[in-house]
Amino acid sequence: MEKSILKKSITFIEALAIVVGMIIGSGIFLKPGIVLSNAGTPVMGILAWVVGGVITLASALSVAEIAAAIPKSGGLYTYLGELYGSVFGFLLGWVQAVIAYPASVAALAIAFATYSNFFIPMNGLQQKLLAVFILAFILIMNVIATKFGGIIQTVATVGKLIPVVGIVAFGLISDLAPGFSGIQASVSGAGFGVAILGTLWAYDGWIGVTNMAGEMKDPSKTLPKVISIGVIFVIVVYVLFNIAIFQVLPYEAIITSKTPGADAAEALFGSGGAAFITAGIIVSVLGALNGYLMTAARVPQAMGERGQIPFSRTLKSIHPKFQTPANALIFQGLLAVIYIFSGTFNTLTDLLVFVLWIFFTMGVFGVFILRKKIPSQKGRYKVPFYPITPIIGVVGGGYIIVSTIISDPIRSLVGIGITLIGLPIYYYMERKKPA
Repeated sequence: MEKSILKKSITFIEALAIVVGMIIGSGIFLKPGIVLSNAGTPVMGILAWVVGGVITLASALSVAEIAAAIPKSGGLYTYLGELYGSVFGFLLGWVQAVIAYPASVAALAIAFATYSNFFIPMNGLQQKLLAVFILAFILIMNVIATKFGGIIQTVATVGKLIPVVGIVAFGLISDLAPGFSGIQASVSGAGFGVAILGTLWAYDGWIGVTNMAGEMKDPSKTLPKVISIGVIFVIVVYVLFNIAIFQVLPYEAIITSKTPGADAAEALFGSGGAAFITAGIIVSVLGALNGYLMTAARVPQAMGERGQIPFSRTLKSIHPKFQTPANALIFQGLLAVIYIFSGTFNTLTDLLVFVLWIFFTMGVFGVFILRKKIPSQKGRYKVPFYPITPIIGVVGGGYIIVSTIISDPIRSLVGIGITLIGLPIYYYMERKKPA
C-alpha cells in the first residue's frame, strides 16, 4: 500500500456524466423564478442564463488547457500548486478537503432525505439517518470500485434528465401561458447583474471532473473534450428548460413560486407532476452526491502524496485489491457524517463560497501563467480565442467576488480567516518533510 497507483477506469462517458451530473443538481428546478424576478422580463431572464453560460464556458475552456498540460489528480489544488506555488495549492486543498467538499456532500445527503420525505414522511432524526444511509451506500460503492461510482454517476445523470426532457418536450409545444408574447411586465427586479449571479451558482460544479485526471485514459485529450461538451450541453438544457417554463406558467406565477419546475410539471401532467419532478430532483441530488464524494476524495489523496496533510501516509494509500483511494473516501465520508449531525453544512458552505471563487478565478487566470511556465507542445489542446476567452472567465469570477464582498463583507472576511487557519498546518507539514 506504499505506492499510490490509481486504476485508469474512468471512461469518456463517465467523465461526461461527472461534469453534467455535478452541475445539474436541484437548482434547475428551483432557480428559474429567482433569475426571472431579478432580470425583470422573460427575454432578459433567458439572456441571463446565456451570459452566465458563456462566462462558465470561457472559464471551462481556459481551465481545460491547464488540465491538458498538467493531467494529474487533485484538479485545481494541483494546478494552483504548480502555477502559483505550493502554499496556494495547499490553502485550496485545506478548505476543500476539510470543509467545502464534505460539507457539500452532507448538504446533498440531507437534500436527498428531505425530498424523499415527499414520498415517505419522516421526522428530523429519521431524515438524518436516511442521509447517512445513502451516503454510506455511495461511499461503499466508490470504495469497492471507481467503476461502480462511474456507473452510478452515468445512470443518475440520465435519470435526472428524464423529467427535464419531459418538461422541455411538452412545454415547448404548450400554449398554457402566453410565453414571450403578451407579457408586458416591467423591469422591476434587482437587476440583470444579480440575475447573472444566480445563474453562475447554477452552473457551478463542472471543475470537479479535473480531480479524476489520474484515473482517465489519456486525460490530456479527454478532459478538454468532456469539460467543453458537458458545459455546452448544460447551457442548452438550462435555456430550453426556462423557455419551456415560460410557455407553461404565467409570468407572475413563475416569480412568486419557490418550485417553478414542480408547478410546470403539475400544469403539464396533472397532480402526478409534483411527484414526477420530486422523483427527478431525488435522482438529480443522488447523482450530484455521488459526483461530489467521488471527486472530493481525490484532493486529500493528492495532498497525502505531497505530504501536505496530517496522516499523509494513510490518506495517500490506495487499496491493494480495489485500487481506489479508500482511506481518503472514508475520511471525506466521516467528515460529512459529522456535518450532517451537527447541522453546520449550509453555514460552512456559505462562508467558503467567496474563498472558493477567489481560488477558482486564480485557476482561470492560471492559463496566462501556464503559457509562460510550460512550453506549448504540438497537438496539445489550447483555449480558443486566447486571450479573450480567459479574460471573460476572469471578469465573471471577479464579478462574483466583488458582488459577494459588497453584499456580505463580514461573511467574506470569516471565510478568509477559516482558510488562513490552514497556514500553521502547512508550515508544520513542510518542516516534517525530509531535507
